Amino acid sequence: MVSEKVRVNNPSGLHLRPAGILCKEAMKYKSLITFQYGGGTANAKSVLSVLGACVKCGDEIIIFCEGDDEEEAMRNLVTAINNGLGE
Repeated sequence: MVSEKVRVNNPSGLHLRPAGILCKEAMKYKSLITFQYGGGTANAKSVLSVLGACVKCGDEIIIFCEGDDEEEAMRNLVTAINNGLGE
């Protein structure tokens, strides 16, 4: 398992559009992909779970990837978040 802390810099946080982009990216991998925020855990492959985390601009999340392609998944998810998830 690998984990990494990343700051969400989207002006509106993880609202519907960036949450969908995050989920679409996470679903490319076989690994279990979750993230922790504010004491809770969200499934990065579920738009409802990501939206339910209510991540705002400037918040830090810790992404966890566990599986055969965990390194590649982590690298690409962190890059996507750092690039603003399409915004």
